[in-house]
Amino acid sequence: MTADERPLPFVYQFLAGAVAGISEVLIMYPLDVVKTRMQLQVGTGVQAEYKGVVDCFSKIIRKEGFGKLYRGIIPPILMEAPKRATKFAANGEWGKFYRKQFGMEKMNQPLSVLTGATAGATEAFVVVPFELIKIRMQDKNSKYKGAWDTLSSTIKGEGIKSLYNGLESTIWRQSIWNAGYFGVIFQVKSLLPTPMNKSEQTRNDLIGGFIGGTVGTMLNTPLDVIKSRIQSSPRKPGVAPKYNWAIPSLVTVAKEEGFRALYKGFMPKVLRLGPGGGIMLVVYNSTMDFFREMYYKDKTPEIKNSN
Repeated sequence: MTADERPLPFVYQFLAGAVAGISEVLIMYPLDVVKTRMQLQVGTGVQAEYKGVVDCFSKIIRKEGFGKLYRGIIPPILMEAPKRATKFAANGEWGKFYRKQFGMEKMNQPLSVLTGATAGATEAFVVVPFELIKIRMQDKNSKYKGAWDTLSSTIKGEGIKSLYNGLESTIWRQSIWNAGYFGVIFQVKSLLPTPMNKSEQTRNDLIGGFIGGTVGTMLNTPLDVIKSRIQSSPRKPGVAPKYNWAIPSLVTVAKEEGFRALYKGFMPKVLRLGPGGGIMLVVYNSTMDFFREMYYKDKTPEIKNSN
């Protein structure tokens, strides 16, 4: 068994996922703000305030200041540790579960897709409250003073259950992205030359993660648009929300704004999650390698003797 394949306890997978997630959000967060702004604007063409990624960036910086590109970053920082940790750890644990259930010694393409989708659904339950706070802070019309004000005002005005508004659409979004991400990574890595050293392993991780992140984004962007719309609007007693369940909301947006509206914010999203997917995979695997080196350091003699 190679060093890269040696198993580690769940806690190490969780910590490595946390490190990977926080690294990605610190580097790529401004693109997430731009993506959300573009997803929340209603209308297309001349009606749209933001004409594209560069236009959105420039208008935010010019009219609101550079700091606005990092508005709402506290919830993602707090979220990224459990979110990405859950993503990678759940993917690992569900992979073990499915291999056992289907009697498979190693992962294959269908199992990678199934495992990714299940890990995504698991991840959704962790991320929804953080996503809701983040979306409401990123909105151009946000009147909240900060993360705590957003949280307390939401609970006070709509009840604590409102923190899980958009859960269904988030499950769809996370499941589809993770299925594409991990499924594509498996396929891409199987087509790349077997890495002979650390630099070649990093290269494969960057390529696999980049392509996986791009494909996942292409597949799940419509659900991400809907999720943003659902979570951005406060609920009012006795008033049916315009956006509530995923499929009806998809139909509403496509009917009122055209099919292309379902891909609003796609460019900043793919610019973030393509490279971001590569960054996450490299950091995750590098952190896991570090943990393996530490964990097995005192166990090497035992392993050699057992052989």
